[in-house]
Amino acid sequence: MLSSDNEALNLLKSSVLISNNLQDNRLQSYANGALGHFWECHQDSKQALKYTQAAIIAADKNLSAKDSLYLWEWQAGRILDHENRKEEAIASYQRAFEILEDIRQDILTAERDVQFDFRDVVRPLYRTLARSRLDLLEVGAIADKGRAKELSQVVETIDALKLAELQNYFGNDCILSGLNPKQVGELLEDNSAAFKNTGFLSSIILDGKTGILFQLPNQTTKFKWIEDPNQKGTSKIVSSDRLQKKIAEFRSGLIRGEEEVNYDTTTAAELYDWIIRPFAENIKPETVKTLVFIQDGFLRSVPMAALYDRQQQKYLVETYAIATTPSLRLTTPKVGDRSTQKALILGLTQQATIDGKSFGKLFSVPEEVSAIKSLFPNYTDLIDDNFVPESFKQKLEKTTYPIVHIASHAQFGIIPEDTFIVTGKNQKLTINQLENSLQNLNSKLDSVELLVLTACETAVGDDRATLGLAGVALQVGVKSAIASLWSVTDASTAELVKTFYTNYRNAGMSIAEALQKAQIRMINAKKLPSSEGINIKYDNPVYWAPMIAIGNWL
Repeated sequence: MLSSDNEALNLLKSSVLISNNLQDNRLQSYANGALGHFWECHQDSKQALKYTQAAIIAADKNLSAKDSLYLWEWQAGRILDHENRKEEAIASYQRAFEILEDIRQDILTAERDVQFDFRDVVRPLYRTLARSRLDLLEVGAIADKGRAKELSQVVETIDALKLAELQNYFGNDCILSGLNPKQVGELLEDNSAAFKNTGFLSSIILDGKTGILFQLPNQTTKFKWIEDPNQKGTSKIVSSDRLQKKIAEFRSGLIRGEEEVNYDTTTAAELYDWIIRPFAENIKPETVKTLVFIQDGFLRSVPMAALYDRQQQKYLVETYAIATTPSLRLTTPKVGDRSTQKALILGLTQQATIDGKSFGKLFSVPEEVSAIKSLFPNYTDLIDDNFVPESFKQKLEKTTYPIVHIASHAQFGIIPEDTFIVTGKNQKLTINQLENSLQNLNSKLDSVELLVLTACETAVGDDRATLGLAGVALQVGVKSAIASLWSVTDASTAELVKTFYTNYRNAGMSIAEALQKAQIRMINAKKLPSSEGINIKYDNPVYWAPMIAIGNWL
């Protein structure tokens, strides 16, 4: 042992003695925990476990250090894991997870530096617990009848991670005000009628590999690691790094589509084979009509509608309606009343400069606005200089609009402060202002059913940016949102939006299905008669893929 290590060890031993003399449970907890961590780093499991367990006892006494108890349970789990005592390790991880869930709100609404500490330090606990349970299932250590229970606990862990990240991103607990206390499995059972013909695909990104869970109401959860069918043996597992590169390649290929006459489906087909085809037996189109994705990390920025089935020569959206939600526990699937629809239409055509950043003219917004007005005669519009945060707020105070359509640049950044909608007069509508303007409607039965944002930009390269996009509907208290993953400054948006709203007004069509039919119409652009007046280039997914349905998909 190095002399510096000896010095550290002596200091840590002294702190344990001092805390014992003072009989202070909190000090005893941290002193013993730190000494346990020292021995963990030096791979002396016996000593590490001894002091970690002493830390747990001190923290647990009169719940004097509950904020540290999860740290020592987690530490004990790691030590037991290293000793290959897998089931004991999982029990420790589970206790750490449950304690953290209990105190999570206090941590997540703390100052930003503590929150980012949560993201980088605490988040691994959720993933470690999920990974440990999945590893046990993989080696067959769990009997068949226990597998369903184990997988349901994995689902709970993943769901809790996604909720925690959302709450952490927004830095408050408003996002979880509508949280259903029931777990995902219970919700699937209780809402089997609403969830009829709906399949749920949840992803979990772990060290080295990524897993997909598939759920149907009242059926056993299925789980698979993402694999490359062209590889053999253990090398079939697709590493998370390789998956992330493939996802980035897929997304950039879609965005480049404006420059290409024909879209190359090679990457889209590879991802289909990795993510969707393994569940082909479970998601037959005769029984499953809608797929709802609950994504993790970098997978949130992927328009799943554009995955390509090379066997059927179809995009995924041609077979299934597609929606996404950050968590089923935050989504209340319910068909809204569409009989008397009022629409508040907000649009910006002018160039704008916000915080030194220039946002170009949106030439197709007049066409988009005109299309919506023709469908919703009972509209109010605020365009260009008339569209500023104050006028928006005033309109909402006087009248409730079930539909709020915003045709303007919207930026979703790595932190909420960088998330805003560009308005007239070089002003911006922040997500907090949007929430404040809509919050007085939350108690009304006729509150906003649908928020549509048609020129969004999410920050590329950071999965937190798409948290803002996924959470915007929840944060501002609307039931459903349609938003774009990237901005398409083309008349194609007006074409897609008009068809979507026409379908949406048909009471028998769900939101996800209304979007699906609008996207399919564009995919078939070359086959439609010229009388339809649709540009044949719109079959390229760059024009239809970025629009996604978030939240309530019914």
